[in-house]
Amino acid sequence: MAEFMELEGQDGVRMAWNVIPGTKQEASNCVVPVSAVYTPIKSFPNMPVLPYAPLRCRNCRSVLNPFSIVDFAAKIWICPFCFQRNHFPPHYASISDENLPAELFPQYTTIEYQSPGEASSIPPVFMFVVDTSIIEEEMAFLKSALSQAIGLLPDNSLVGLITFGTLVHVHELGFSTIPKTYVFKGSKDVSKEQLLEQMNFFLIKPKPPTGVIAGARDGLSSESIARFLLPASDCEFALNSILEELQKDPWPTPVDQRASRCTGTALSIAASLLGACVPGSGARILAFIGGPSTEGPGAIVSKNLSEPIRSHKDLDKDSAPHYHKAVKFYEALAKQLVHQGHLLDLFACALDQVGVAELKVAVERTGGLVVLAESFGHSVFKDSLRRVFRSEDKDLGLSSNGIFEINCSKDIKVQGILGPCASLEKKGPLCSDTIVGQGSTSAWKMCGLNQATSLCLIFEIVKKEIPDATLQSSNNQFYFQFLTYYQHSTGEMRLRVTSLSRRWVAGPGSIQDLIAGFDQEAAAVVMARLVSFKMEIEAEFDPIRWLDKALIHMCSRFGDYQKDSPSSFSLSPRFSIFPQFMFHLRRSQFVQVFNNSPDETAYFRMILNQENVANSVVMIQPSLISYSFQSAPEPALLDVAAIAADRILLLDSYFTIVIFHGSTIAQWRKAGYHNQPEHQAFAQLLQAPRDDADAVIKERFPVPRLVICDQHGSQARFLLAKLNPSATYNSDGHHPGGDIIFTDDVSFEVFLDHLQRLAVQ
Repeated sequence: MAEFMELEGQDGVRMAWNVIPGTKQEASNCVVPVSAVYTPIKSFPNMPVLPYAPLRCRNCRSVLNPFSIVDFAAKIWICPFCFQRNHFPPHYASISDENLPAELFPQYTTIEYQSPGEASSIPPVFMFVVDTSIIEEEMAFLKSALSQAIGLLPDNSLVGLITFGTLVHVHELGFSTIPKTYVFKGSKDVSKEQLLEQMNFFLIKPKPPTGVIAGARDGLSSESIARFLLPASDCEFALNSILEELQKDPWPTPVDQRASRCTGTALSIAASLLGACVPGSGARILAFIGGPSTEGPGAIVSKNLSEPIRSHKDLDKDSAPHYHKAVKFYEALAKQLVHQGHLLDLFACALDQVGVAELKVAVERTGGLVVLAESFGHSVFKDSLRRVFRSEDKDLGLSSNGIFEINCSKDIKVQGILGPCASLEKKGPLCSDTIVGQGSTSAWKMCGLNQATSLCLIFEIVKKEIPDATLQSSNNQFYFQFLTYYQHSTGEMRLRVTSLSRRWVAGPGSIQDLIAGFDQEAAAVVMARLVSFKMEIEAEFDPIRWLDKALIHMCSRFGDYQKDSPSSFSLSPRFSIFPQFMFHLRRSQFVQVFNNSPDETAYFRMILNQENVANSVVMIQPSLISYSFQSAPEPALLDVAAIAADRILLLDSYFTIVIFHGSTIAQWRKAGYHNQPEHQAFAQLLQAPRDDADAVIKERFPVPRLVICDQHGSQARFLLAKLNPSATYNSDGHHPGGDIIFTDDVSFEVFLDHLQRLAVQ
């Protein structure tokens, strides 16, 4: 694993196959697709930033890189992708073997260009869209969190405010004499033209001709824009006074009905207003939603409490009456936001579902952030919101206006990307006919991206026949180049270029090479993203069967065994943890939707789709650390056998962190031993997992939920649900002080037995 981590430390890339199967047939035999998980703007402390424009190939537009062949005498470079010969421009005249520009240094396979004079003139823009159909207590929590957030905004950033309940209120912050709002009916969608008309943007100037998008550059005066979007330093007082006076939605709610809430209309108005005022600026809509949308377009349930909110079963049986209509509405909104270059951040805080499953498309296509919590008073929400604006050492590095492009060797095509981006529909010879995720394009829009955003690129090998051995040895490299053009958090435009080369192999002796280059962590993450994607788009898809089939194929292809002898089966160390990952993936919240609402499932999958390999692996197979008097903290097997009365366990499953006290430890703690000076060691034992948990919580976004529980307590379920059930209620030989799991799920040992039996057939 170490060498794959090293490659990631240099380029931000993890590939499932680091030695690539060279032909179409070989690649399909490999089961896990040729793929890469790439973090486009991962921060590298010693990456050079070049103050000039990149040199591009005149044929395929790829950028000069360390894999280009350079003829110093003739001042020519040959592009490794299309073999075009390009002349160096005059300002490269002095280059030689000893005098190389940074982009040709072999160690700078990832480099950034910062073109002078291209800084964006528009400051960051934040549009707060706030739900007021919530109870007084939640309202108080939300108001306090918002006023904190407003205090943390950069001074030059522009801020707007929209509140909604039964009606949508657009607040005119620029009119400070008295609070002034424009009110729109929540039950009907407002087009951009109607919106501008009603907010009388056109009083001063004649209307632009129909069909033209209004914007700062064509007739919208800066005074008009400044009525609704003001610099934070100018409107902090106005904003805080509006927030202080903000009341919960005044419209009465009958006892047998849900509160009226027009989320779709409010978001649509926010998008149109930003589209009119600051198109192409990387503005963020921050939506704070405290319950299900019941009114207007995008409603997910009717107001009648007799109608339950859709469950997974309803979606499977196609009996969720509002679902498809709402998804269609948010798809149109996503398209509008991507076209404008704006993004939607979602903070959903309620005990009930709020419609994350429907909103998912708009958040994911625009690269927005998403946080799901039970209440606006919960630390998961409050700390996550603070992390968005706090720019200290753990800065999220929020950037915007990204465009991501791929170049690769001609024997490789791109099937698509699974991750937070939207296709720009730039078709070309690189596009495969098979589409996965955002496909049939070689360029994608990333309206929002941060230092952790990771895309999963799925490739297809198109080479049909194996060329003769002599040719293979001389030209056996595939090349990839990833270009990310984005607006850095400082406001300047940057171009990040990552160029990679990977060896390909084909023919009878290639299996050992493939095994040596297999990254089982990256492969597990790719399979998790793929299975989540298939579960969402394919009707009647059976995820367990698909994963099992894939795993059996892999083991029978890459395992070491004699036919029909399961006891002779063994896997190389490169593959040995992969079955374990698949076992935990089958039991994870990405595949098992039972006991999760569609909102929770959508939330888990959105986070999986944007995180890097290390974090995603923790979501699939949580880490477990054991603390005891006998030894220093040590990793424990994710198994029910790890539980002991005199141990503390720390489970990190990414979304939840569990500190689990064994029964003896819990009794001592309740007796207050840790407060007595002679039991200092016990106090330290209790504190150690807390410190480690805090360190993890500080690093992570969204902030995970912390659960502290005791053996046999009700909250212990958070730990038990993740453990391998090696001891259940109907197995024998329990160790004293341990635990059993009441389940009929098979344990990992049984799973492995079956796998070996099927793989050797």
